[in-house]
Amino acid sequence: MRAAELDADLAAAIDEIESLGPPAWSDLSVEDARRLEDELFSGPPEPPVAEVRDRAFDGPHGEVPVRVYRSESAVDDSAASRALVHFHGGGWTLGTLDSVDGICRELATRADAVVVSVDYRLAPEHPFPVAVDEAAAAVSWIAEAADSLDVDSDRIGVSGTSAGGALAVAASLRARDVGDLPEPAGQFLLYPIAGHDFETDSYRENADGPLLTREDMRWFYERYLRSPVDAANPYAVPLRADHLGDLPPATVVTAGFDPLRDDGVALAERFGREGTAIEHRHYPAMAHGFCSLADRVDAAEAALSAVAADVRDRL
Repeated sequence: MRAAELDADLAAAIDEIESLGPPAWSDLSVEDARRLEDELFSGPPEPPVAEVRDRAFDGPHGEVPVRVYRSESAVDDSAASRALVHFHGGGWTLGTLDSVDGICRELATRADAVVVSVDYRLAPEHPFPVAVDEAAAAVSWIAEAADSLDVDSDRIGVSGTSAGGALAVAASLRARDVGDLPEPAGQFLLYPIAGHDFETDSYRENADGPLLTREDMRWFYERYLRSPVDAANPYAVPLRADHLGDLPPATVVTAGFDPLRDDGVALAERFGREGTAIEHRHYPAMAHGFCSLADRVDAAEAALSAVAADVRDRL
């Protein structure tokens, strides 16, 4: 599941990041971690898209900001567009619309889609299940606002990186089990958080990273969950679901050097075994978060293109 060594392009990109001397997330206060995450991942608006609009909707806990990206093809096409509701990573504790701007632009451009990035409330100020509530509300709002957004309400998928992947699965589970939101047409999950066992092979092999450590994940969960009881809730920890079948078709991306690798593999395997269509894309020489480095890492470029092709095929 893990290559003998990191991909050379990725190793060079990681060396560049680490040369800046950033401490581990788990060594920082929440405020300092948020500031560092924004500094590291907010960049110039690339690649260009036809339109970017900031909007908001009334959610169950107050107003939720969103950013809507429209590709050139989505503007030029007279038909309503496919749409992706995207949830950023950051352990439910970090992340802004700006820090996920690049990957949303990439998805909009490559998948010929309208991408709606959701600025859900963060822990510890807003612990579980607030982010899940807002993720579900975002799917509902986009379906209700389909005409004004010029999207096809039957072609709305959910996507997410890391913690955002867990939120995407939670929205799909809630649509299936509770029925208080439309069922997404597809799930596109990039190195999702799916489990709560810190002793898997991938957690042991990649305990010190790169880019994400085992202690980081403990730190994130300690801020997100209200108590250990929440770790048994499938909306917080998808692998705790009794059944992962009858969900929207899914793409799961995993990376060999990622502490979350085995959880993502287990999620993909359970999808397939229990009756959810699955495309599992595994990259043995990659690390957590690698798709955000598509401009510097050929394998990340290929992975994003493959996910975008899945979006086009399923939506």
